[in-house]
Amino acid sequence: MKFPAFFSRFVPRIVAVSPAERLRAAVGACLGILIVGIIGQLALPASAAPLLIAPLGASAVLLFAVPASPLAQPWSIIGGNGIAALVGVLLAMLVPDQSVAAALALGVSIGLLLTFKCLHPPSGAVALTAVLGGPAIHDLGFAYVLWPVLAGSGALLLVALGYNKLTGKAYPHPAHGHAPVVSAGRSGGLGVTVDDLTTAIRERDEVVPVDPDDLEEVLQRAEVLAFNRRSGGVVAAAVMSQQVASVQPGTSLRIALKLLRSTGVKALPVVDAERRVVGIVTQTDFLDKADWGPSATGSGLGWRLRAIGNSDRPLRGKVRDVMTGDVRCVLTSTPIARVVQVMAETGHHHVPVVDGAGKLAGMVTQSDVVAALFRVNQAELALSA
Repeated sequence: MKFPAFFSRFVPRIVAVSPAERLRAAVGACLGILIVGIIGQLALPASAAPLLIAPLGASAVLLFAVPASPLAQPWSIIGGNGIAALVGVLLAMLVPDQSVAAALALGVSIGLLLTFKCLHPPSGAVALTAVLGGPAIHDLGFAYVLWPVLAGSGALLLVALGYNKLTGKAYPHPAHGHAPVVSAGRSGGLGVTVDDLTTAIRERDEVVPVDPDDLEEVLQRAEVLAFNRRSGGVVAAAVMSQQVASVQPGTSLRIALKLLRSTGVKALPVVDAERRVVGIVTQTDFLDKADWGPSATGSGLGWRLRAIGNSDRPLRGKVRDVMTGDVRCVLTSTPIARVVQVMAETGHHHVPVVDGAGKLAGMVTQSDVVAALFRVNQAELALSA
């Protein structure tokens, strides 16, 4: 075994962050500890137990440098530090030998934090401080749990809540939901969900200090980047159909249906007077949402399909009555990988393309994407031949 390779395993593989993010984290931790110290000095006289204790320094690293970590969330710091303090004080009272008491305090705390889902690494130091902190800490007894542990943790948490919000960090870290990851480049169309990631982590049977929602988002972004790389950087403007028929919200459904028939498309973008996209109407909308007149003229899906193909006389209403208003559009400069992602997320095979002013510039269909990818693959094969 080569020594450089052996020692490289001791170095964590942390992806470097920007200088701005390093400065943000450093300033935040500095402010957090400073404010907690000032609060402690103002709240109690200098002779009393200080609010600022060493474990809060480790808590500050998590709250300001990795606020997305499950180990840094509000329940983690309050629940973790509070439980560890309580365990530490109790065992310091019950076990005469400090070394044994310290070991038990740490072990019991870890077990409880994992049980109550408030694992917070600095809590280990909180438990040890309760045992090894000396007469000043021992004299406090169970008051140590409230002051300085919970009071200091709460003050630091309030600073972190305000500072992270002001600097653009979502804290507490929100859950992103359980939508499937878009597998742009994966055959079979199988997507990985948050539930899949959670199950995989559970089967690993060890704490992974990353939110499964964040793993999903990273995986999704990586797949889009990989798909964009394989697609040769093609953008929506290169594959879209520019001559696109469109309708307005006030257009009658009969006219819209005639336009669908004459153009041979399955979806029409809906635009306002300035050609800004405000919705989309699809063939499915005509089938499921449109008013086809009294039931005496026909009923059932089969009748409606025949009506779409032959007659529009029973059709009533306006486009606004059946269109999908919350339409997802892409810019002309959007990579084709992102277009595929939008199609997968919406379930639509047609995506309107807009310019910088939000005006309709074209339409990308699933067929356009397939044709573009085929051309890229053919070009790659020609280069490799």
